[in-house]
Amino acid sequence: MSMLDVSGLKKVYTTRLGGNKVEALRNVSFSVEEGEYVAIMGESGSGKTTLLNILAALDQPTGGSVRLDGRDLAGIRESQVAAFRRDHLGFVFQEFNLLDTFSLEDNICLPLVLAGKSPKEMKERVRQVAQSLGIEGLLKKYPYEVSGGQKQRAAVARALITNPRLILADEPTGALDSRATDELLDLFAAVNRSGQTILMVTHSVKAASRAGRVLFIRDGEVFHQIYRGSSTDSELYQKISEALTVLTTGGDPV
Repeated sequence: MSMLDVSGLKKVYTTRLGGNKVEALRNVSFSVEEGEYVAIMGESGSGKTTLLNILAALDQPTGGSVRLDGRDLAGIRESQVAAFRRDHLGFVFQEFNLLDTFSLEDNICLPLVLAGKSPKEMKERVRQVAQSLGIEGLLKKYPYEVSGGQKQRAAVARALITNPRLILADEPTGALDSRATDELLDLFAAVNRSGQTILMVTHSVKAASRAGRVLFIRDGEVFHQIYRGSSTDSELYQKISEALTVLTTGGDPV
């Protein structure tokens, strides 16, 4: 059984003015195995963000199902959704979403505080994850005192602190310069090699070329995918670029 199984996913929104129906997702099906690193690409309006929100249990599908380790997300009680997200999912956002009034250490600790962990356990977990990400010397600093790349490392640490089954990353390199982007992608690759499953939504061909598989969404459907296989990053980059060129011109990739 796949770790994540998405089957026949549909999402229809009704506009406030006029009551028109907008089909954001029409028939999305794919699965993710434990330890995979999957990138999702598509033009603006293709349904990527809607899909990510449903996978994060932030939105409910109109039809179809999402199962994590066999558990249907739609069956989780509303009162339990926040705890489910905290215990099973890790999030990395484009804008970091760190609290400026908290030190990096306190930001990283926050999911553990909400989970009611002991101070001793929190301190040990933060030490381990900060050391592995190379930010142990920054823990007492505040977000406004560090660079964008360092903020994103802290955000990754916060995502990893609960040992999640799945990390969901939404345009994680979008607010970073070239050097910080390279460092973050190296970090993601290392985290994935350690066994962490990652699902990343991105516009960046460079970011997607570091994944093991790339799914392409157009008009609310997954209609093409590329497997890394034995390809190098540069070879996968070229394959993704060619596929995107075909997609944006309305054709079908080979």
